[in-house]
Order: sequence, then structure tokens, then C-alpha cells
Amino acid sequence: MSYEFLCITWFVILNVLLIGYAILDGFDLGVGILHPFVAKTDHERRLVMNSIGPLWDGNEVWLVTFGGALFAMFPNAYASIFSAFYIPFVLLLFALIFRAVSLEFRSKRTSPFWRNFWDILFFIGSTLATFLFGVAIGAIMQGLQLSELGDYQGTMLEMLTGFSISVGLFSVALFAMHGAIYLYLKTEDELQQRLLVWMKGTYYLYLTLFLIVTTWSVLFVPASLQHFGEYPVLWLVPLLNILAIANIPRAIAKKQPLYAFINSCCTIAALVFLFSAALFPDLLPASNNTAFSITIYNAASSILTQKIGLIIVALGMPMVLSYTILIYWTFRGKVELSDNSY
Repeated sequence: MSYEFLCITWFVILNVLLIGYAILDGFDLGVGILHPFVAKTDHERRLVMNSIGPLWDGNEVWLVTFGGALFAMFPNAYASIFSAFYIPFVLLLFALIFRAVSLEFRSKRTSPFWRNFWDILFFIGSTLATFLFGVAIGAIMQGLQLSELGDYQGTMLEMLTGFSISVGLFSVALFAMHGAIYLYLKTEDELQQRLLVWMKGTYYLYLTLFLIVTTWSVLFVPASLQHFGEYPVLWLVPLLNILAIANIPRAIAKKQPLYAFINSCCTIAALVFLFSAALFPDLLPASNNTAFSITIYNAASSILTQKIGLIIVALGMPMVLSYTILIYWTFRGKVELSDNSY
């Protein structure tokens, strides 16, 4: 296997891991975003939390695996990305920590103040994490000011452009819609009927922001379409994405939540694919000088390291997939509360 082939292979693997994380942790982040709005009573709030209780930590394994693969296979890119986004990633870490702690601590006491406090942190952690993910994607799409060594030359505030903020808001709307559809699948009775309204509302908010971000990308972010002329087959992805987006309200109207959820998953997968296709072969594009961009070729580990990594993937990925399938199969069906529930 050539060095170029290995680099491309690992770029594809990273994207599979990123798609897996975005789909799986996307709905439980969305559940956290919707939590204070859709649940009216303490019983309903517990139902909402327990809909993701057995799943959320397993979903985040995909993010940990993605970070580990990036560190091992593209160490230069890992160093530059984490250096450039140091403050946002610290905020992201705190958001994910407080979100996890909220799930574990909320039901330890029956005090309304205690439970409301952790409910607020659950919402803030989920929303902030999602927003920061989107801002990072938007900033990378526009490119960063890098030195010849790959060091970021700007400030955190310079990343907060109109485009990156709009991508952050778009991500919140997307995951909220994804979470609403998932909750509809897992709940019953009055709460489920209330979620029907939220599915429709988050869908139209997502659709509005999708049109804004897409138009902004096409007109003002050259990287978004840079490979479409060279590889016309890429146009199939946005076409399929549009079909998936159009199918979501159709499935909701027919009260087919599983079909809507599958289309929501396809939409997320298509968006991650388009983001990666726009960057390729860059991992961190330089806006000041393209020669300073960090690519899959100048950031990759040695051939031997990449080959050993493929062996680890061949052994490890079936375990991750088996664990994920087993957990989802075990906790299929409607969520129910027990003595061991959150």
C-alpha cells in the first residue's frame, strides 16, 4: 500500500467515525436541547433523560475514537487543531462534563431546586457543545490564519464570524430536530403528542437555517464547491440530501417516526460528507497562504504507523459496532422508569 493510499484511507475512516458520532450523539444532544421545553413535569423530565440514559456514554465513544485516530494518524493536524481551538475545546469539555454530571446527579435528591439546577446545566451543556461543534466547522470551512509551522496566528474572536455563528445555530437546530424525532420514537401519550409539534417546529427552523448556510457557503465560501467541477458525481450527495430533507415532514405527517429518523440520519451523514469533500485533501486549510495548509499528506504518520493502525481498526471496529448494536437492541422500545432510572 502506498503512502497516498493510506492517507486517503485514514481520511475516509475519520469521516466514518465523525458521521457515526454526529448521528448517534446528535440525537442525545438534541434531547438535551429540548429537555426544558418539551417536558412539563418531573416525571416527563425523567422520561426524557432516561430515553438516552443507557446510550449517551456509548455514543461519545465515537468522538473519543475519532480524536484518538486523528492523534495517531495525523499528529501534526491534531496539534494544530487543538492549539487553534484551545479555548473553544476547553469550553466544549466543560459542557460535556456538566452534561454528563447532570444526568448522573439530577435524581440523587428530590428537592425541586436541586433538580431544576441540574436540568438547566443539562440544557446549557447540550446546547453549548452543539453550538461549539458548529462554530468550529464553520471556522475550518473559511480557513484559519496559519504560520508555516501550522500555528494559528489569530484569536478566538476572529473565529466568531457571521458564517461560523450561523453554522453553530444551524447545528443546534439540526440536532434539536434529530432529538425531537428520536424522543417521539421513545415516548407515549401526551408527551409524544406534544413532541409532534416540536418535530415540525424544529424541522422548519432547521430548513430555514439550512437555506441560509447553504446560500452563504455557495456565494462566499469558495471551498464548499471547489471539487464539484472536477468530480461531478459529488452532486449526487446534495441531491440525495435534499430528498432526505423533503422526506422528513412527509414521514412526520404520516406519523412514521422511524422513517423520519432514518432520513434525519441520512441528512446528517450527507452534511458531514459534504464538509469533508469540501476540505479534501486539507484537514486545516490556511486562509492566508494555501501553502501553509495542513493536509492529509503533510500531517500523516509514517507508513508503518498507518498500517498498524489499520490492524487495530480491523480488530476494534467490529467490537464498537457490536457493542453499539447490542445496547440499542437491549434498550429498544418505549422508555420506562424503574428504581434504577435517572
